[in-house]
Amino acid sequence: MDVKISPRWKELLGAEFEKPYFAELVRFVKQEYATRRVFPAGRNIFHAFDMCDPDDIKVVVIGQDPYHGEGQAHGLCFSVNDGVPFPPSLVNIFQEVRDDTGAAVPASGNLDRWASQGVLLLNAVLTVRAHEPASHAGRGWEQFTDAVVRAIAAHRDRVVYMLWGSYAQRKGAIVDPARNCILKAVHPSPLSAYRGFFGCRHFSQANAYLEANGRTPVVW
Repeated sequence: MDVKISPRWKELLGAEFEKPYFAELVRFVKQEYATRRVFPAGRNIFHAFDMCDPDDIKVVVIGQDPYHGEGQAHGLCFSVNDGVPFPPSLVNIFQEVRDDTGAAVPASGNLDRWASQGVLLLNAVLTVRAHEPASHAGRGWEQFTDAVVRAIAAHRDRVVYMLWGSYAQRKGAIVDPARNCILKAVHPSPLSAYRGFFGCRHFSQANAYLEANGRTPVVW
């Protein structure tokens, strides 16, 4: 089965693409794109992987599913296309980056600039119907992205995992904390950010860990 993902990822994840669940997932996703409005654009389904080679990963951030509003999603969790107003969770993320590191709030919510530095911005579900959150949950994406987390955990040590909220924390439970840096907080959603996301200082902690392990810190 031909999946348009970068060669190194295909090498690590190739066995998944041959499993029955993935064939059914591809069938479902193709049908959805053919008959409904679905985000992100098909070319961006694996954008997070294209932007971040597995051999370069420094940080993993786990989201749930793509933004479901027009023009928002482009394949990276929490990120929006240039020119799109920041969703509330991203507003809170940028506030914490500013308070933690002193970095100014950027003009664009496009997080390609993080991904290009080795930050894998991974949604658990990679597609969604317009205006229907979680509409592609339970179709196989979660099994695939569980395999992604397992592959990273097996392939690369001294990675920072930012696990925001119980969903991300369950998905990251496989990662060995003795060989990596696990940072946990509540989700940056306005419903929970004031209960521990603000003040978590994950961005400075991540950079301190990276520098301590001989890696270049991320310019947040």
